[in-house]
Amino acid sequence: MKGILFAFLAGACITLQGVANAKISTDIGTWQAATITQLTGFIMALAIALAVRDGKKRGFRKAGPLYLTGGAYAAFIIFSEVTAIKSIGVTLTISALLIAQLCLTFVIDSRGWFGVARQKMKTPQFIGIGLMVLGVIVLKF
Repeated sequence: MKGILFAFLAGACITLQGVANAKISTDIGTWQAATITQLTGFIMALAIALAVRDGKKRGFRKAGPLYLTGGAYAAFIIFSEVTAIKSIGVTLTISALLIAQLCLTFVIDSRGWFGVARQKMKTPQFIGIGLMVLGVIVLKF
């Protein structure tokens, strides 16, 4: 249950962040909005990390360089999301974003990439993705 609640919180924050970034980007520019978002996100994460102190400093050596650069994707996520929101609106953008996430996670799960336990994708999962795609098509028209 805790995982579902945090997933809903993350989804709400992604949407709110996208809308805020779209507004900011019209005032100062898209890459500038991405910069502000990354900076404020870094400050918030640093403050929480300093307050909670639940991390392991030696863990940096164990994590591979590919995984340590994961935060860099956020700049492209922000730019792409802001550009999409300006072009197709919030609802369609978030819908397409979720479908893209699900499709990539299907590939990651089915192939066992990044140390994830390999999962067998079955018909219900493909039907679910198909229904989401159909839902986005319905939203578009």
